[in-house]
Amino acid sequence: MRDLLAGARCAELTPAEFNRFSERDMVRIGPPGFWKLERQQSFAEPDNDSWVAFDRGDWAEALRLVARQRDGFLDYYRRAAARGSRYWRVRVVELPLTPYLRWELHVLRLRAACGAAIRVVGPEQVEHLEQAGPLPEVFTVGAEVMYEAVYDQGRLAGGRRFTDRDLIRRCQRLIQELYDTGEELAAFFDREVARHRAPCGG
Repeated sequence: MRDLLAGARCAELTPAEFNRFSERDMVRIGPPGFWKLERQQSFAEPDNDSWVAFDRGDWAEALRLVARQRDGFLDYYRRAAARGSRYWRVRVVELPLTPYLRWELHVLRLRAACGAAIRVVGPEQVEHLEQAGPLPEVFTVGAEVMYEAVYDQGRLAGGRRFTDRDLIRRCQRLIQELYDTGEELAAFFDREVARHRAPCGG
């Protein structure tokens, strides 16, 4: 997929612009919905209270704060469904799990329970797509807009906004193909996450 993005016309965005533009576009998602691909195995999310608790080693508090997001997630996905919008996500997961992933997969499990469609794929399932480098962190918003998030040591450093409909369609199709071969998040979580001890000192 990275070869598809190389040289493609886009708007370069600062972190603030990335958040502002993507939030604006997200409220008007049309067919074929929202498709997201996550590849990196660790991120920093200092604006997320649960991640902050996880990062300081308070695992019990991190999970408590994850659970507190249930009502917000339910409302978000119900309103999306009322607009006719669907949310699909593919999470590439390498084993053994990084501490970050053992936290994030709790968040994703809650999102899935509240209405998002999420599946997991392993690195062997994306190897054929990574000859030009690791898959980018991208999401498509309907058929009109796609974003690539750019990170520096796990922190959002900016992004790119694409509006080429052919490019968006091709990338969305690749994400959908990975989704079709992936494992349902709930099954993966029960096998690989639930049995683990806390990934931090809490």
